[in-house]
Amino acid sequence: MMQFVADGILNASLIALGALGLSMTYNVLRFANFAQGEVLAIGAYFALGAVTVIGAGVGVMGPVKFGWPLLVSIPLAIVCTSIVVLMVDYLVFRPLRNSNASRITLIMAAFGLSLMGRNLIHLFAGGDPKYFSFYIPKAIEIMPGVKMVPDDLAIIGLCVFAVVSLHMFLTKTNMGRMMRAVSENPTLARINGIDLKMIIRMTWIIGTALAVTAGTLQGHIFQAKAEMGFDMLLPMFAALILGGVGNLYGTVLGALVIGLAESFAVYFDLSAYRAAVSFMIMLLVLLVRPQGLLGERE
Repeated sequence: MMQFVADGILNASLIALGALGLSMTYNVLRFANFAQGEVLAIGAYFALGAVTVIGAGVGVMGPVKFGWPLLVSIPLAIVCTSIVVLMVDYLVFRPLRNSNASRITLIMAAFGLSLMGRNLIHLFAGGDPKYFSFYIPKAIEIMPGVKMVPDDLAIIGLCVFAVVSLHMFLTKTNMGRMMRAVSENPTLARINGIDLKMIIRMTWIIGTALAVTAGTLQGHIFQAKAEMGFDMLLPMFAALILGGVGNLYGTVLGALVIGLAESFAVYFDLSAYRAAVSFMIMLLVLLVRPQGLLGERE
């Protein structure tokens, strides 16, 4: 059973990164970004291109086989994907915000962009799965009855580092404090001289960075494919709602619950119903606590 706990923690780490990006977008921009999954997938393909150019399998670091090419590819992919996301915001979301479009209009625009992004990936990258490397990893025993690949342990460490870094950014920097102020009350923040356009751009960049990191690491563990973002979208939203919309730490807790639930669905031979099991747990929690695990009543 502990093996499934370890697998669930790995899955939860990736879900948490993507869900935190969703949380940032929702808190500042006030709408559910259904295109976040495609941001994750596009970032993974940018990273795959960078790894291919640098050379997959070179620069290994001890037992960790992905080496420095994957680590270098992540910031490169973040830059490229952020440019795409900021262009989309300038062409689509910014005009909608300026015209005081309703929240449902923004959601439908994001949904349309999600479909467009998935089809563009198919067009340019093809429908076949792509692999970051072709080596066969060797698992090591980290405790009695629990084996993990060193790469997986490194990926969990990277995800924890990203979450801690986000926490430090939001609590210790002026930019982070301004973003929290905009999240609490945009009108009051604007009156106090906070540049909302700058905050919006930074929100997109941070959300993109989290999604690209999650997509790249997921692509390394499994494979990169056009539907990878869509497959992650539902667990990310489940983690966001379960933990409490608007609470970053609740989002991480929600991701842990969803990740473990999906892992134990496999343990009980319900792998075909992983998403259903996760959402059932989410609904049960919301029936008892509608605001989520760490959310606050409005």
